[in-house]
Amino acid sequence: MADQEQGFVIRDRRGGGSTESPGTPNSAPGSAARKQAAASEPSAPAQAGHALPVTFSSFVISLGSSSLMLMGEQLDPGQPPLPVNLPQAKEMIDVLSMLEDKTKGNLSPDEQTVLRDMLYAIRMKYVTLASKT
Repeated sequence: MADQEQGFVIRDRRGGGSTESPGTPNSAPGSAARKQAAASEPSAPAQAGHALPVTFSSFVISLGSSSLMLMGEQLDPGQPPLPVNLPQAKEMIDVLSMLEDKTKGNLSPDEQTVLRDMLYAIRMKYVTLASKT
């Protein structure tokens, strides 16, 4: 009975784009490894959407950049000039100030430095613009 025992073959037909016929096994050496590697790679849109992980520092930089844009700062030279909106920029500064107060003693030295430096930069820019108007 052991002589009659045959192995079994598992064929995944979910891909739909396979050129192999269902009755033929993979004949090219390493083709299974290539398929495994291709299946494990994330798609290009997923990579483009999540290039950097979201951290506290990246969150602070995002809020600070938004505040700078609201103060008319062009982050991209090819971008048309944005209108200045000081009340909304002040709100962003207030949000970052609130984060500084609420996270006091809970941040790493690097996170604290990023938050402190960003607040200093956007506050100075705000004061400069507000004093001109």
